This record gives sequence, C-alpha cells and structure tokens, in this order.
Amino acid sequence: MHPDAECELHFGSPFELLVAVILSAQCTDKRVNEVTKHLFKRANTPRGIVEMPLEELEKEIFSCGFYHSKARALKEMSAAVLERGGVPETREELMKLRGVGRKTANVVTAVAFGGNAIAVDTHVFRVANRLGLAEANTPEKTEEQLEARFDESLWSRLHHLLIFHGRYTCHSQKPDCAACLLKEECKYYNKTQKV
Repeated sequence: MHPDAECELHFGSPFELLVAVILSAQCTDKRVNEVTKHLFKRANTPRGIVEMPLEELEKEIFSCGFYHSKARALKEMSAAVLERGGVPETREELMKLRGVGRKTANVVTAVAFGGNAIAVDTHVFRVANRLGLAEANTPEKTEEQLEARFDESLWSRLHHLLIFHGRYTCHSQKPDCAACLLKEECKYYNKTQKV
C-alpha cells in the first residue's frame, strides 16, 4: 500500500533533520518543510542557529506553533551540538540534547544515521494499536511491543510504513477501511466496522 514510505521532512544533513524533527512536534511535516525551506537559507548549521537572534528565530518558526519553547530548544540544542563537534549518532546521546525526546532521537538515529529504531508518533501509536500489532496505552509501551514483535532489521521500515498508513489511510477520525488491504487482519475493523 505504501511502497514509497520514507521520511517526508526535507533535510540535507543530520543537523537539519534534527532541527526539522524538533519543529515537527504538534505540527505537520508539510508545514515544517515550508518553514525550513526559508530557515535553512539563513541558518542550517549549529553556529548559524546559535548566532541568530532569538526573536528572529521565533519569527522564522512561528507557524510551527510553540515557537517560544521550540526556539529556545533549538538554540540550546545547537550550542550543545557545536560544543560536541557534531550531532550525536545514538539515541542515548541525542536524548541528552535540549528538545530531543525519544521519538526525535529515534527518527534521527534511523533516518540520518541508518540505525534501527521505531519512532512512535501519533500515527504509529494509533495504527499499531488499531491493527493489533500492539496493545499499549503509551508510546513507550507501543515501541517496546513493536520491537519485541519485529526483527530489529525491520524497525525503521516499519516506522515509515505505519506513519504513511496513518497519514493516508488509517486516519484518526475517519479511517478509510474500504481502501485498506489490512482490514481483514485489523483488530479495530473487526471490532467496530465489520458488519
């Protein structure tokens, strides 16, 4: 159903991806791409973000929402990356940076560095639990259950497939069960939709 499932954020370096994923919290990838298209022309390095006045950074990222806290997080994260000499490659080290939680660290680990990780965003959480791939009430538990159920070599691909399925088929309010090739296996469909 989703042969081209991959990261839809536009980036040219691990640092740009890290910035984009931080901006994507409570925001669509489409909006983030519009914002970073302009932001990265002005500042696409840790030094560039550190040197940009906070008020200007806030104006650049305003439409992503939560721009005050995101701008502060970007400034602190950029200073830490500059001090370290680069973006850390492991989830544990990434999570030490301001504004970087488990989901963000997993995305950067998998997409920028080719690691194996399942980043549980709203789509992954919803779809995994609807399909019955997980039975969890938190993103962390969903991640644990998916990791236990699938071989590690499949984690990053699974993450993108579940995101695409959530974005384009298994919508939160009105899932398109008629178009879904997984409906016969789907816990949600068999419980609520099947007649």
